[in-house]
Amino acid sequence: MYGETWGDGPVVVVALHGWGRTHGDFAPSLGPGAPDGPLSTVAPDLPGFGATPPPTVAWGSHEYAAAVAAMLDAADGPGPGPVVVGHSLGGRIALRLAAARPDLVGALVLTGAPLVPPTGRPRRPPLGFRAARALHRVHVVGEARMERARRRHGSADYRAAQGVMRDVLVRLVNERYEDALAAVRCPVELVWGDDDTEAPVVGARVLATAIPGARLTLSRGAGHLLPVTAPAELRAGVQRALARCS
Repeated sequence: MYGETWGDGPVVVVALHGWGRTHGDFAPSLGPGAPDGPLSTVAPDLPGFGATPPPTVAWGSHEYAAAVAAMLDAADGPGPGPVVVGHSLGGRIALRLAAARPDLVGALVLTGAPLVPPTGRPRRPPLGFRAARALHRVHVVGEARMERARRRHGSADYRAAQGVMRDVLVRLVNERYEDALAAVRCPVELVWGDDDTEAPVVGARVLATAIPGARLTLSRGAGHLLPVTAPAELRAGVQRALARCS
């Protein structure tokens, strides 16, 4: 994985960005753009984003977490594991990492991470898309027409994804995380935009209840891209996590 390291000394923070983003989202809070100066941080571009090539097959959060674990194993730094910060997709990966490799994670800071199923009945795809999908399965509708239906009815992320990354996205959005949530034992800080529409704050409140000792801090008007819109609040959450795992 490509990316950047910031600060001096042993790595104390690992920053994992969201879907369609890059490591640069964390520069205002943890890197050279931070008012208080950089923390000693590794900020990779996750496979399929930024400078890092996509995986050759459709990964889920387990495979992404294993890749981050391999990176940390190679670093083999002294002392307790770093604070792992995860935004959106990065939050999914950070949670899996903490559950599977607690030796590598001193604490978690999660923001805008869609880890809780949405409330209410699942929204069914539009009738036109379902009809096209059914006809495609029996080879009545060709791939070109099916692709037009996907682009018309899919989410913005789905429409923008290409090749294997579209399959990665489908796999990720269908994952569940109850097992990982039950396995987490490290300190957890939740820093959330109170108006996040991608990962609504109601889910953050569920996480705060489900994870023993988790603490939720709301940032007014920060939206979903909190690392960019409210870097000071994210930095404060990281500092709290560092204090809790020291």
